[in-house]
Amino acid sequence: MTTCWYEGPLAAFDTETTGVDVETDRIVSAAVVVQDAPGTRPRVSRWVVNPGVPVPAEATAVHGLTEEHLRLNGRWPAPVMYEIAQALAEQAHAGRPVVVMNAPFDLTMLDRELRRHRASALGRWFESAPLSVLDPRVLDKHLDRYRKGRRTLTDLCAHYGVALEGAHDAAADAVAALEVTRAVGRRFASRLERLAPGELHTLQAVWHAAQARGLQAWFARSGVEEAVDPAWPLRPDLPAAA
Repeated sequence: MTTCWYEGPLAAFDTETTGVDVETDRIVSAAVVVQDAPGTRPRVSRWVVNPGVPVPAEATAVHGLTEEHLRLNGRWPAPVMYEIAQALAEQAHAGRPVVVMNAPFDLTMLDRELRRHRASALGRWFESAPLSVLDPRVLDKHLDRYRKGRRTLTDLCAHYGVALEGAHDAAADAVAALEVTRAVGRRFASRLERLAPGELHTLQAVWHAAQARGLQAWFARSGVEEAVDPAWPLRPDLPAAA
């Protein structure tokens, strides 16, 4: 009997950043974790980056990384972004799905950093083997769409009974997102077990677009002027200024 994806090997990716704007903010730390089977100790790769720009106090308040610490301990972005992209490409070649909580944020941040420091788009790393992304936020929102409340990683961990130790540390968040994704898989096994990760990747793009349209409509009704990007798992380039 074939093992369901949520009981098999999974990887996860997470970043900490200088802020929440994927076009202008920078990555200050990142982690890729790989777990061969549920309950086994994940293998963790960590990166600390000197972003070369000021780190706002609000960002430090979230992840605890000060500008001084990053200047003393962080590496230059160009080699780090290459190594992260290479690590993700290795998961794609191994056929291992990668869990990314709120994927359009972290993957777009990485894409923009690669363009900024290496004149290369993230997609180049997946030309020979496509990346299958599992986004617990999209999965949970689609499978349990009428549940009230927020759906941050902390909220999902509480809902699915996953321990989150050291929140806003990239490695801790990646491990927690991976465990939440396994828990989502088990809870909704009847709807997910027959789907291969590649099929689920395609479906999540559709589900996320529908979720974005729903949120956009809610904003419109509430008088909130904020655009919701329907793209998943990577936001397209901004059109060049005329």
